[in-house]
Amino acid sequence: MPQPTTLGALRESGRYPPRPVKTELRENLLAALRAGDNPWQGIVGFDRTVLPALERALLAGHDVVLLGERGQGKTRLLRTLSVLLDEWAPVIAGAQLGEHPMEPITPESLRRAAELGDELPVTWVHRSQRYTEKLATPDTSVGDLVGDVDPVKVAEGRSLGDPETIHFGLVPRAHRGIVGINELPDLAERIQVALLNVMEERDIQVRGYTLRLPLDVLLVATANPEDYTNRGRIITPLKDRFGAEIRTHYPLSVAAEAAVVRQEAELGAELGEPLIEVLARYVRLLRESGAVDQRSGVSARFAVAAAETVAAAALRRATLIGEPNPVARPVDLEALPEVLRGKVEFETGEQGRELEHLRHLLRRAFAETAREWLGGIDMNPLVESIVDGRVVTTGERVPAREILHALPELPVCHDIVERLTEPGVEREPARIAAAIEFALESLYLARRLAKDADESETVYGP
Repeated sequence: MPQPTTLGALRESGRYPPRPVKTELRENLLAALRAGDNPWQGIVGFDRTVLPALERALLAGHDVVLLGERGQGKTRLLRTLSVLLDEWAPVIAGAQLGEHPMEPITPESLRRAAELGDELPVTWVHRSQRYTEKLATPDTSVGDLVGDVDPVKVAEGRSLGDPETIHFGLVPRAHRGIVGINELPDLAERIQVALLNVMEERDIQVRGYTLRLPLDVLLVATANPEDYTNRGRIITPLKDRFGAEIRTHYPLSVAAEAAVVRQEAELGAELGEPLIEVLARYVRLLRESGAVDQRSGVSARFAVAAAETVAAAALRRATLIGEPNPVARPVDLEALPEVLRGKVEFETGEQGRELEHLRHLLRRAFAETAREWLGGIDMNPLVESIVDGRVVTTGERVPAREILHALPELPVCHDIVERLTEPGVEREPARIAAAIEFALESLYLARRLAKDADESETVYGP
C-alpha cells in the first residue's frame, strides 16, 4: 500500500494525480493489451465475441449493458472489470464518497479541505473496494441508489436545509469506481428515472435538495432478454444513455463447455475427462432440444451442478463398498435426471415427460462422446467375449475389482484404458474399471448387448 497519509505528502510524491475512472480503465486496458496480458482470468468462451466488444466499449468510455440468458457468466464478467482499476487509490479519510484528496466534491469534504489544507487526511482503498454491485429488485428505492436524508444527522441538530444531512446511496458512494446493476429491467421504471441525471447531467436530487456533484462512475448492468421484453424493460431514455449493449452467449464448443465445468465445479471425487465431456455435450443437447423452453435458457450452472452430482454419487458409492479412491463411473450418471430436472424449464406441452427427455438426451450425449473417445479401437474382441457367455455386472454396489475379474485379459481392454485415462496417472483398479465400464456402456447403447438385471445393476452379456 502506498505511504502518503496527508494531502501535502500526496502532492509532494507527485504520484496518483486525479484521473477519471473511464480514463483509468482505458489506459490500464491498453497497457495490458500491449503487454499481452489477459485481464479476463476465469472468463471462458468469450475470447472472439464478447470480450473484444467489451474492450471496445471500455476504450470508448461507454457505460455497458450485458444482455443474455441466465448462466452465461454476465455477473462474473462485471466483477472482473475491477482488475483494470489501479491497485490502490487515494481517498479522503472519513468522507462518505471515495473522493480524490485533490478533488473533493461533497459539501462536507470541501469544508474539511478548506479548514485542513495540506493536513487533510488521506487513506487508500484497494481496487476490489471500488466495485459496487446491486441486484435490481422490485423493492429497491431511490434512497438505495441515490440517497436520502439521514435522520440521525437531523436529530443531532443540523438543519433540514443543510446538504450535509444527506446519506448518499449506492451510486454516489461508488464515485471513482464501477457500479454493477444485475437484472436492470427488474428495477421499477420510476427508480430507473432516478439514474438518468446520475448518468448524464450528474445531478442528484434528494427530497428537494439539488446538488451538482461531478460524479465519476462507470455504470454496467446485466439484463435477461426474456425480462428485457416481457416482465420488465429498460426505459428508453436510460437505454439511450448506455453507450454499448453487448450480447453474451453460452459456450460455443464442447471444449469451452468442459473448460467451464473444470474451472467451476467443486468435486468430491475424481471425474475423468470422458465423463466431463459427456456432461458438456448433455447441456448442449438440452439447449438444442425443442422440448426445452429456450427462452429461459439452460444455464452453464447446469453442467457444473451435474459434475458435482456425479462426483457426489461416486463418493457415496465408494464409501458404501469400501473403495479408498472414489472415481466416477458411468453408473453414477443415473442420478442426474431426477436431481437436475428442476434446473430446466420445459415447454408447456412436455409436462409429465421431463424425465424421459432428460434420460434420452443423456444417453445421446454419452453415445456421441464414446464415439469421439473410442473411435479407431476394434471393440469386436470385447463384444465377442460378452456374446460368448461372459457376464459383466455393474452397479452402485459393485466394486471395481469385481468388474475387472469378470472380463478376460484382452489387448483391447488395455487400449481402452490407455485411451480413456490421463497419461502418467496410476492405473489403479478404480480408474481401470471406470474406463472399462465406459466402453461397455457405449456398447450397450450402440449394440443393445445389455439387459437390466434390476434397478440398481446393469448386466452386460447374453
